[in-house]
Amino acid sequence: MVTDPGHFRPFETSLDAERSLRTVKAACAGGEDGELFLERHRAQTLVFDDGRLRDASYSASEGFGLRAVAGETAGYAHSSEISEAALQRAMETARFAVRNGGGIMAPPPHATNQKLYAETDPVSEMQFPARVELMKEIDAYARGLDHRVVQATAVLASSLQEIEILRPDGALMRDRRPMVRLNVSVIVEENGERHSGYAGEGGRYSLLSLTEPHLWQGLAKEALRIALLGLSAEPAPAGVFDVVLGPGWPGILLHEAVGHGLEGDFNRKQTSAFAGLMGQRIAAGGVTVVDDGTIADRRGSISVDDEGTPGQTTTLIEDGILVGYMQDRQNARLTGVQSTGNGRRQSYAHPPMPRMTNTFMLAGSGEPADIAAELRDGIHAVGFGGGQVDITSGKFVFSCTEAYRVRNGKIGTPVKNATLIGDGATALRNIRAIGNDLQLDPGIGNCGKNGQWVPVGVGLPTLLIGGLTVGGQVA
Repeated sequence: MVTDPGHFRPFETSLDAERSLRTVKAACAGGEDGELFLERHRAQTLVFDDGRLRDASYSASEGFGLRAVAGETAGYAHSSEISEAALQRAMETARFAVRNGGGIMAPPPHATNQKLYAETDPVSEMQFPARVELMKEIDAYARGLDHRVVQATAVLASSLQEIEILRPDGALMRDRRPMVRLNVSVIVEENGERHSGYAGEGGRYSLLSLTEPHLWQGLAKEALRIALLGLSAEPAPAGVFDVVLGPGWPGILLHEAVGHGLEGDFNRKQTSAFAGLMGQRIAAGGVTVVDDGTIADRRGSISVDDEGTPGQTTTLIEDGILVGYMQDRQNARLTGVQSTGNGRRQSYAHPPMPRMTNTFMLAGSGEPADIAAELRDGIHAVGFGGGQVDITSGKFVFSCTEAYRVRNGKIGTPVKNATLIGDGATALRNIRAIGNDLQLDPGIGNCGKNGQWVPVGVGLPTLLIGGLTVGGQVA
């Protein structure tokens, strides 16, 4: 963080630091908060499919968003033109939110020097021909793994987001955020039946890390393994069953069914299933859930959030008791608490709101094998696809991409077309065992809220949850 506006360097534009600060002050005069958010973003994505480069895209954008906040009201204006004229027009629009005056400006975020990811530019690290050759190599390898592979697809994505945040008090924050991701998927066919499998990895680090053969070969093998499971899978049963969730990516269920309900805006507005329950037991003993934006190189991590607050570790549920919500500056101020560094936005064209970073449940003491052995008749869910959640009620529906039938403690045949149905509050209370094997996801998650998408991370140890409804095939 830099507090001297003379260090304001808005991406080699014509903006003058002192005049920009005066404009931001004028926009927020009489308000309680606000900022000028500048962003420059570059991204490149290659899609290799059907043995050829199907799509190659490169994008570059820059712009600013100017916000003025008073109480529950926020004025926001943005432009892809970074100029003093555009900034002046934005000021005249944004200040409508604070035009009645009388507000006391909130103090700036605390300064930080934390850097959670390398100063790398993954968009420029590898020339385009080399990327294409890598994709060809991945495609050939995936197709050669098994004679039943009829299609392989690889997606290689890299981006760099650079931001600067200038506050009306002169505080200045900046961040440089790399992101990379590699996905591999395959389709297998046998006796006229087709199934697909998918694997991916990513994070805030160098693109060159994804070019290591052991990594992409491992992704191809994992995608094939999941696809082949479908050929031997039986229809999933239907009914109410105890369910064991595997570690890692199944944390997406926690993210959706519980995490969104613990965001500050939903609770301030009393629209969350967890509103008004602070300090009360909402989960089984031993359940501790955190949102941690400070894990180095992780997809959901942020050195500073999009309001300039340093990324933090926030305990949401501690030993089953609700102890915290995720807050941006506006909702924190309105509820008399501090921002938790969860003010995030998709781009300069979007205002910030409370969003998750890396959200996961801490490990317990159970041995994963013993937890599965407790299951008399149920489902062991290892992978998840899409899902839907109602924030107000907490009800969720998730489809399983990898699941197995369990009888008498023995993990048996894979099942297909299984869906898990329940609600977050009940699922938390029905957790009966927590494994000692916490894993985070491989770095491929995105989260949508109010039309905005941001990268996130999830995680989970092995869990035993009693009494989830499984949607499948009625016997």
